Amino acid sequence: MMETAKIGFEETLWKAADKLRGSMDASEYKHVVLGLIFLKYISDKFEMKYNELVEEGEGFEEDRDEYIAENIFWVPKKSRWEFIKDHAKDPKIGQYIDEAMIEIEKENPSLRGVLDKRYARPEIDKRRLGELIDLISTIKLHSKQEKDLLGRVYEYFLGKFASAEGKGGGEFYTPQSVVKTLVEMIEPYEGRIYDPCCGSGGMFVQSEKFVERHQGKIDNLSIYGQELNSTTWKLCKMNLAIRGIEGNIGDHHADTFHNDLHKTLKADFILANPPFNVSDWGGNELVDDVRWKFGTPPASNANYAWLQHIIYHLAPNGAAGIVLANGSLSSNTSNEGEIRKNILEADLVDAIVALPDKLFYSTGIPVCLWILNRNKKNHPKYRSREHEILFIDARNMGQMVDRRLRELTEEDIQKIAGTYRNWRKPDGKYEDIKGFCKSATLEDVRQNDYVLTPGRYVGISDVEDDGIPFEEKMETLTSELRELFEKSHRLEEEIKKNLGGIGYDI
Repeated sequence: MMETAKIGFEETLWKAADKLRGSMDASEYKHVVLGLIFLKYISDKFEMKYNELVEEGEGFEEDRDEYIAENIFWVPKKSRWEFIKDHAKDPKIGQYIDEAMIEIEKENPSLRGVLDKRYARPEIDKRRLGELIDLISTIKLHSKQEKDLLGRVYEYFLGKFASAEGKGGGEFYTPQSVVKTLVEMIEPYEGRIYDPCCGSGGMFVQSEKFVERHQGKIDNLSIYGQELNSTTWKLCKMNLAIRGIEGNIGDHHADTFHNDLHKTLKADFILANPPFNVSDWGGNELVDDVRWKFGTPPASNANYAWLQHIIYHLAPNGAAGIVLANGSLSSNTSNEGEIRKNILEADLVDAIVALPDKLFYSTGIPVCLWILNRNKKNHPKYRSREHEILFIDARNMGQMVDRRLRELTEEDIQKIAGTYRNWRKPDGKYEDIKGFCKSATLEDVRQNDYVLTPGRYVGISDVEDDGIPFEEKMETLTSELRELFEKSHRLEEEIKKNLGGIGYDI
């Protein structure tokens, strides 16, 4: 089974699970499937430790403390997967699963209010539920050989559910290629990392993977987050628990603007994909908020509220990467232009990246990345970029993975991130590339009325000369056009003739 996982097991499992969905909406089915996967995982991990204790022969296999000491969730007998599997065909299986979830929450305080308990509802087909349990029973989600199998399955399923939900999917999921680009740019090796709208926790997961790829220590990262949507907050809690990531995302969902759970936090790294252009964020109630240092954001759009909230929470040497709608780069309505000017004059903007369209499940519009830095002049690791801003135009990057969705390739990600990293290094081998990147000055931006659209700065790339003289190209083109005109004329006469034959003259 582990070998199967290496050749697209996630996709095979998804296709099988999706067939069992029936008439249930993806938004509902998501919680049914992911809840069962989570239950199977903690049960598998528990079982592995249980068997070790049985082999030791000391009789401690039912001693709760043996599991808690190793950060393994305690799973009561009737919550273990073996019990669930044995009752998969029982008409009361939904009730058994709900009871299993309730007992696990009772025994593990960190999971209180997190697990889904909707399996007994009449609208869930119990025959299909039993088949789903049989399917999930075929995989072992925790083993010494394949520790990240569950993480891979869970992440894959999150992406597939986001795709199936379409517009609603963007609420809980930021595509991996976008998250990875941000993480590769700001390099969160160690310190406090914060996401004020954390969705299902993708920013934290990719940050952990970044540290692992660079042989760092996960323990050097402290995670803080917040999420408004209650069901998405639960997904995040499960996603972090699956990977053993300790994260402070509060013990409940909460509105970041009106109930900031981390008021005193100054983060070393902030990664965020706020919901685009939110118009009902309650700005009228926060007119004199301490976070609006650069101007009061309009009540009709939260983009600049997010930007200022993030700046407020940055540590003195902190860096942030934010995904925003392209309108944030040039809007002058309702004080946004003035706020952008003030942020730029404070020299907080390090880089702007224009991304291609169709990267998100929730919208087809192109978006941009804002890279902010609190200390561009005297940062201990990087050269002074005082009054400099890097613009990258990546609109032509990525490849279509289906008719609706584009992904940035690994090569694209490294080209974008590598360009930014070289630009800020003391000895970086950076150079402007026409049509792709430009290191502009603050004065350049002033002359462009503080508009940050990268295309204004990077210019248009030179078209490679194919060596064919202009006169020769024009002769070929006009010859082809003449042939097309002649063909069009013949077709026109043929149509007139046919219409005349049935009594319709033109």
